[in-house]
Amino acid sequence: MSQNQEMPLSSSGQSIICSNCHSTMPAELRFCRNCGFRLGTGFGEAGQPFVGGNVATTGSAPLVGKKRRRKSGMTWIFIALIVFFVGAAAFTAIISPIRHTVGIIRNPIVVKSYLGVDGLDNTEGGVTFGAINAPDGPADKAGLVGGDVITKFDGQDVHDEDQMSELMVRTPIGKTVDVEYLRDGEKKTTKLTTVSQEEARRLTREFEHRPEGRARFGFDNDETERVQIPGTKIYGVKLNAIETSRPADLAGIKNGDVVIEFDGVPIRTSDEFAMRVKRALPYSTVDVVVMRGDEKLKIPVKLGKQ
Repeated sequence: MSQNQEMPLSSSGQSIICSNCHSTMPAELRFCRNCGFRLGTGFGEAGQPFVGGNVATTGSAPLVGKKRRRKSGMTWIFIALIVFFVGAAAFTAIISPIRHTVGIIRNPIVVKSYLGVDGLDNTEGGVTFGAINAPDGPADKAGLVGGDVITKFDGQDVHDEDQMSELMVRTPIGKTVDVEYLRDGEKKTTKLTTVSQEEARRLTREFEHRPEGRARFGFDNDETERVQIPGTKIYGVKLNAIETSRPADLAGIKNGDVVIEFDGVPIRTSDEFAMRVKRALPYSTVDVVVMRGDEKLKIPVKLGKQ
């Protein structure tokens, strides 16, 4: 039978027989689902069989093809989002090092030496500070105390805190320098070895978390004031709120007493006095020198614990 020959109907009249492969198929179809033979015309263009309205690739025998599906709008949106986020991540990876480099150029990290004090303030003749930060820091080892006035640092006259800060930036960490200072109007000298910021913070952390804890004196530090001893250049700390039945009260310290020495250390500021109390070991006994009017008294005080 030629390719243009009509396919015969089956005996039932409801189906036809493919004249090419002799398969049975519904009469209403125009091509064979098995071999692709088309009613009245034979095989499709270029010898490829028609299957489901699409051309399937064949080798030596016809193959059943698959209908191509177009991507939906949501699929394209999903693809676009993936491309966007991948691009954004790549852009961030490229731009972040550039921003970091620019930030370093615009705001270079300043490395400076540290004294181990609670900050500097301008005063007549130089700069001063309120207290030593922690035990074993540079200023502490050098014998400085709160209220001292630094007048010369490493051979440079000190005029204000800005200049002092610049000197600390120029001074290498770990350098030992000569320091001139005033205490009670008297000129003194000492040697001080600077430390890094990290070392200063480490010393403070160790002090704050020492296993012995903090000592208790029994006073309200907020009610103290720095006063000058009449007829002298010496300053002390006046106690205005002694707590009842606490170590200072039990030892005989009274409201109005002016502390000028604590455990052998000159006391010239309220902050230094509070720090020296914290530094003392709980339950230890320390000598406290006070001025009570014109009378100078040394009073031993057995400290408590906070």
